[in-house]
Amino acid sequence: MKIIIIIVVLLIVSVGLFINYYSKKSLPILMSYAEAETKKLTILIINKAITKEISNIETDELFNIIYGDDGDIKMIDFNSQNTTKILTMMTTLVELNLRAVEEGKIDMLELPENSLASYDMNLLRQGIILEIPLGITTNSNLLYNLGPKVPVRLSLVGNVSTNFKTDIEEYGINSALLKLTIDIEVTTKTILPVVSDENTISCNIPIAIKIIQGKIPDYYMNGFATKSNIVEEK
Repeated sequence: MKIIIIIVVLLIVSVGLFINYYSKKSLPILMSYAEAETKKLTILIINKAITKEISNIETDELFNIIYGDDGDIKMIDFNSQNTTKILTMMTTLVELNLRAVEEGKIDMLELPENSLASYDMNLLRQGIILEIPLGITTNSNLLYNLGPKVPVRLSLVGNVSTNFKTDIEEYGINSALLKLTIDIEVTTKTILPVVSDENTISCNIPIAIKIIQGKIPDYYMNGFATKSNIVEEK
C-alpha cells in the first residue's frame, strides 16, 4: 500500500511538473500566433470599413487651396470643418466595427458582403476570433491540428486615432501631385484563457491622388487628426 501511495504521489508530481513546463513553453508560441491573427483581422476590418466609405468622400472638399497672382499655389490647408466631420465618422466606424467583433455582434458590422468569409461565423458570434489547436506548439506538421483548441478573443483598448496626411511632389511641368492618405492607429488586447497582451496596430490607407496645377507651395498642412472617446482600461 505504501509503495502504491508513493507511486501515485510521484505520478501526480510528475504530471504537474510536465504541465507547468509545457505551459511555459507553449504560451509564448500560442500568444505569438494569436497576436498575428488578431492583427490580421483588425487590419482587415479597418481596411474594409474605410474602403466602403471612400467613394463618399469628395477630395476637393477637404482642402483650401490658395493661389497667388502668378497662378502658383501659395498654400494648401485642410478645411477643418469637413475634415473633422469625415475623420470623426471614420473613427466612429472603426470603433463600432471592432466593438461588434469583440461582443460577437457580427450582424452589426458595416462591412462589404463576404468580407469575413474566411472566418468561422459561428465562432465570431461568440466573440471568438479563432481557436488554436495545442498541436501548433509542437512545431510538427503531423500534430499541427491535434489537441484541445484554445479560443482567442479580441478587445479594443484605449483610443482609436485617425489622421489625414498629405504628400506633395512635383509632377510634370508646373504641376503638383497631391497624395492623401488616412492613418489609423488602435490598441487591441489579445485574450487567451490564461493570459492576455496588448498591441498597437497601425495601418495606412490611400484615399485619393489629385493633380494640382501649380508648383509645390512653400507651406502645406501635412496632418489633421482626431481620436475616439474610449476610456483606456487600467
